[in-house]
Amino acid sequence: MPIERIQPEGLSQTAAYTHVVRAGNTVYIAGQTATDDAGNLVGSNDIEAQAAQVYGNVRKALASVGADFSNLEKVITYLTREEDIEGYRRARAAHLNRDLPASTLVVVSRLANPDFLIEIEAVAAIP
Repeated sequence: MPIERIQPEGLSQTAAYTHVVRAGNTVYIAGQTATDDAGNLVGSNDIEAQAAQVYGNVRKALASVGADFSNLEKVITYLTREEDIEGYRRARAAHLNRDLPASTLVVVSRLANPDFLIEIEAVAAIP
């Protein structure tokens, strides 16, 4: 089975990892953070703004393989503050309100950048 590595347009470009890896009909999306296409933080200290940016990045990653949120099988969400859970859930509902994937939510002490409040990684299946 061939493996395709994709750095989608609209996501910050990095040499450190691949945003999207497609292996057959399974798609792995690297942890997405609240950065714009230039790598700038969006929504400093605002969980809903950061979550919206993260879901926008996940959408771009999915689109790079012809998929959308309905193709998600699993998401793992990392938050750095327990008090942000409700704000995260509001933002999530705006993007994932049907065809819900399996989901894990973990509160961690910090992410790669101390200004990141959220990171989401995902697995999707495409026909």
